[in-house]
Amino acid sequence: MEIQIEALQIAESFNIKKFRSEFRSEVFSGSTSEVFYALTENNRYLYVFDYGVVVFANYDALAKSEFIQFVKNYATTLVNLDLCEEYQIVIDEKLPKVLVKNDYVTVPQIDSSLLRIVMLNIGQSVALEYYEVLTDDIITSSKHYILELENRGKLSISKTNLLKYIGKVLNVKNSIVDNLYILDDPNLVWDNEELNLLNRNLKANFDINPRFKDLDYRLQIVENNLTLFTDVLNVRESNRLEWIIIILILIEIVIALFFH
Repeated sequence: MEIQIEALQIAESFNIKKFRSEFRSEVFSGSTSEVFYALTENNRYLYVFDYGVVVFANYDALAKSEFIQFVKNYATTLVNLDLCEEYQIVIDEKLPKVLVKNDYVTVPQIDSSLLRIVMLNIGQSVALEYYEVLTDDIITSSKHYILELENRGKLSISKTNLLKYIGKVLNVKNSIVDNLYILDDPNLVWDNEELNLLNRNLKANFDINPRFKDLDYRLQIVENNLTLFTDVLNVRESNRLEWIIIILILIEIVIALFFH
């Protein structure tokens, strides 16, 4: 027996509280930031995270499409990127223990808690991919201004546009930092050694921790670039003020000479 799992980055965030109140299914487990459903009547499982990720298990194409259209009503900003990840759970009763592979995990038996751990890690992996894309875009866009500083020794961008760019970068950076709690281990693994081992193996399989460290490093680069651009803007504004003061002094001297 196999269970097909697919995780999708649909939006930047979901209003989980409102979604839970209006989605007419009993919650298996959840919090203010996530909600997990075990729809046993049709052997489907669903995991929705407030950072814009939905994970499906045993959903056909039509059911996924219908739910995506529904959950978009609770999204803040839709993500127009094809970010998804597929995985499988293979049930083999002959196996003595869980075996994690690159694109599937084999288990001797399945329950909702085990399925939740698998779906959680796939959701984390897709979310990290989204943040990696955002950070890459920011670093790439900043290279243009850095090259301009290297070649011309100044920035041709206006103050307003530069402030808009800084604001955009800070907004993305804050969004990433606010949602890095996704890497926290769920409470249910603390008292269950088997689930804890499965969780650790899945994190290793999806390179969750190395990718987080790389993302953190890129965020440091972004922060350094912001500091540089802010310093350049301050210097430019200081120079402008100095010239204004000089011009005013010259005007005052000219006026004084004219009247004398």
